[in-house]
Amino acid sequence: MIKVSVLYPYQENARFDHDYYRDTHLPLVRSLMGEGLRKFTIDKGVSGGLPGSKPLYIGMCHLFCESFETFQQSFAPHAEKIYQDIINYTDIAPVIQFSEVVEVN
Repeated sequence: MIKVSVLYPYQENARFDHDYYRDTHLPLVRSLMGEGLRKFTIDKGVSGGLPGSKPLYIGMCHLFCESFETFQQSFAPHAEKIYQDIINYTDIAPVIQFSEVVEVN
């Protein structure tokens, strides 16, 4: 299984609409990717490592797919539509990482 992490670095005065991200953007991604997306999680950054510090990331999601190929097949045909929706919830450029899920317990 692979995990695609989409991370939005915290930036002072940047815009990130968590409600839109949760209620509209990720359901859009789910509907477009269909069976290729096993599940997803959404994180809302609240603090950094030190008490009272800003979070490293203001928001993120993790998309879980059976394989990289499965992700590509289900995401690529809809990439333009998904990317065009980003302006509706943020002005932050996302950082993307692909990971192999080694263990789930």
